[in-house]
Amino acid sequence: MSADTSNAYPPEWLPPVIDFNAHQWDAFLEVTYAIFQKDFVHSKPKFFGIPMRLKRHPVINGKEATFWHFISEGEIESERTPDIPRASRIPWVRPIIENADKFKALSTRVYWWKTRRRNETRYLLALPDFSHVVVIADRGDYTLPWTHYPVLQEHRKRKLRKEFERFLSDH
Repeated sequence: MSADTSNAYPPEWLPPVIDFNAHQWDAFLEVTYAIFQKDFVHSKPKFFGIPMRLKRHPVINGKEATFWHFISEGEIESERTPDIPRASRIPWVRPIIENADKFKALSTRVYWWKTRRRNETRYLLALPDFSHVVVIADRGDYTLPWTHYPVLQEHRKRKLRKEFERFLSDH
């Protein structure tokens, strides 16, 4: 299996990233939150036909926990820090979810695989070059868009590719 490298990065079907330099922090935060609201609050996406819900609590500054996961990084919830590359790519999350093919884990737009993390099933959705990942938690009768992030280190891309290849060989 090899990733589709014929597409330029980013793929043409993804919307543009938000230019952090065009905004002050507060304005950047509001622009990213408006996209999050449009894509996940005001409309209810589905993943493989299963409704998506949000992790709403804790609500911080009037914004849901899922939003903060989308724009920050860190293992300890109370110590997460803003991540500009992640936040600027918030317009990509829903299109990546919508372009995952339920019947083909290996497709031309989005690769996906299942894994177990923290005692739950999670789906990882990646661009074919493994440069961006969306994480979705499977909660049975609904799914939860957990987070997303750009993959900037080549060793991390290789690790994700190997995890994906193991999934394909096992299924």
